[in-house]
Amino acid sequence: MPQREPIDRIVDSLLPLAVPIGDLTRYHRNPRRGDINSVADSLKWHGQFKPIVVNKGSLTGRPNEILAGNHTWDAAVQRGWDQIAVTWVDVDDDDAAKIVIVDNRTSDLAGYDTELLADILSSLPDLDGTGYDQDAVDDLLDSIELPSQLAAETTDREGDKTADEHLQWGFVQWGTTRVQITKDEVERLNNVHDAFYTARGTDTGFAHYLLDQRELADA
Repeated sequence: MPQREPIDRIVDSLLPLAVPIGDLTRYHRNPRRGDINSVADSLKWHGQFKPIVVNKGSLTGRPNEILAGNHTWDAAVQRGWDQIAVTWVDVDDDDAAKIVIVDNRTSDLAGYDTELLADILSSLPDLDGTGYDQDAVDDLLDSIELPSQLAAETTDREGDKTADEHLQWGFVQWGTTRVQITKDEVERLNNVHDAFYTARGTDTGFAHYLLDQRELADA
């Protein structure tokens, strides 16, 4: 697969909206604390694909003040850009504050279809510019709830090693009790299970084995 080249610029459709980056100022009371490095990584790989919102300032006395997109502006400065795409408003202090707050609040209120997000991320050839690294994707997969019904080992299936894919994502369930376990605990449990299965050729008795080992450790 040919290697992708970073875009690292304003996309062509937004170029008519470009202004000198040094002409703008950050909003003077922005309560949001963003991850500038992640935004800068997005600009590197995808470019600026939506404009930031800037207040002309004729009603506030603060010209060219960024209301929505402060962190995009910070990231563009970090990337060494000399221009950024802008849409303009001209509002008073109250409306400026409301625009800043609602821009942040709508992001807070948004949610994800976690399984769909995990499926999309897992299908990508790489994670460049997504804001996710592999550890974050693994954590997301760990958070996905298991189906309400789980396949169980029975005496009829002795000798057939169960390979239900959903069991790998970090939950242990017995009866109606389900607890989440970490990726490290999953790996350790898998290693113990593999050794148990190799020695006996069946999963039957694995839970008793774990409980017995715990009782020996506590003795």
